[in-house]
Amino acid sequence: MLEQQRTISKPVTMSGTGLHTGTECTMTFKPAPENYGIRFVRVDLGGKPEIPATADNVVDISRGTTIGIGDAKIYTVEHVLAAIVGLQIDNIIIELDGIEPPIGDGSSIQYVEALNSAGFVQQNEPKDYLIIDETVIYHDENKQIDIVALPLDSYRVTVMVDYQNPALGSQHTGLFDLEKEFVSEFAPARTFCFLSEVEELADQGLIKGGDIDNAVVIVDRKATPSELAAIGNKLGIEETLAIGENGILNNKELRFRNEPVRHKLLDLLGDLALIGAPLKAQILAARPGHRANVEFAKQIRKLYQQKKLVKKFQFVKKEGVVLDINAIQRILPHRYPFLMVDKIIQLELEKKVVGVKSVSINEPFFVGHFPGQPIMPGVLIIEAMAQTSGILILNSLPDFEKKLVYFMQMNNVKFRKPVVPGDQLYLEVELVTKRSKVFMMKGKAYVNDKLVAEAEFMAGVVDRDAELQS
Repeated sequence: MLEQQRTISKPVTMSGTGLHTGTECTMTFKPAPENYGIRFVRVDLGGKPEIPATADNVVDISRGTTIGIGDAKIYTVEHVLAAIVGLQIDNIIIELDGIEPPIGDGSSIQYVEALNSAGFVQQNEPKDYLIIDETVIYHDENKQIDIVALPLDSYRVTVMVDYQNPALGSQHTGLFDLEKEFVSEFAPARTFCFLSEVEELADQGLIKGGDIDNAVVIVDRKATPSELAAIGNKLGIEETLAIGENGILNNKELRFRNEPVRHKLLDLLGDLALIGAPLKAQILAARPGHRANVEFAKQIRKLYQQKKLVKKFQFVKKEGVVLDINAIQRILPHRYPFLMVDKIIQLELEKKVVGVKSVSINEPFFVGHFPGQPIMPGVLIIEAMAQTSGILILNSLPDFEKKLVYFMQMNNVKFRKPVVPGDQLYLEVELVTKRSKVFMMKGKAYVNDKLVAEAEFMAGVVDRDAELQS
């Protein structure tokens, strides 16, 4: 795998029809600077809005992956993204004057050929690999879908599909060397569907640009010539449709014996590009689809953002510690004597955080609370929870260095046991809801696994330099 980032040498353009929208589109790949990432640009819209190719921007997964910001959308990005990932490109601009990339022959090979013709430039910055160091699992019990990421110092992907349909049956495939196998073994694999799905997809307003030259149609039911003609008319296909002897509509030849599952692997590669970083991992997927792929990509992307955050603030790696006191002081504005959390030992972005506060007799509040019987004030236990939650909140916002978190409301506050010098407070805070800049959280404080305090609280995010309103 490459160690340095790369982009393309020069712009390259292609045109064609979109698979699902049936609209014409001209797409141009352009070089991009280091650390730019993959971004789509709608040049046909006012302001030429950019849409970064990340899981955060996925807005629809109906038979394909659609990304968007506001009114700007781009349909069916997975085949383009697969080509970019397969060629190990880190930084690229994709300009479109329409809503969907040209589908070509339903595979990624046309994008690969275009990008190869542009050539590549090695950049100075190293690749920002996300190295999976623990097992990550996605499971959908209802659809029997499983996707797993395992630690590995390279990138391998294995896919199994089983549609419980005799026309296709079970198939599996694996990509073990991106550089050697992607272009020849996976990029040419075309999209496919079952004959029984075609009419329903057309009725849903999908596959408007579909024909037998850009999709493999697997025959899974009997159909009369008149039924096939009606399907052809609905899709605007002039060629006469016929049931193929090889089980494929119009006897189209497969490029690989297991072409359908190879295309599923191609889709998975493209959808996992939405993590926003190249992977070092082994991916195992059973019965994947766009919905599951994107949910898994979101799961992995949160892990990536968390690792990036820790790397930014935690300069020295310490066993059992996510963020030490030095890292915390780089994030929170609080200082002695009002910094109430010493370290973070668990962090799941936008979900949960666990902090630790070691309570010492040297705490200034013990002088007066109470002489001869020191007890930590309950309000300061709540403050410790709030500061711990600040780690969770602030790091979910862009430019958080310019923000402050204010308490807005507290509910169901309960103090169960006194906290005294020598105790170690474990502060667990979970994010309940998030609406714009307002967060609802639930916190609990423990000493020796015993609950000592709990509360529900609301907090709001404000600009640090904003004037206080009376």
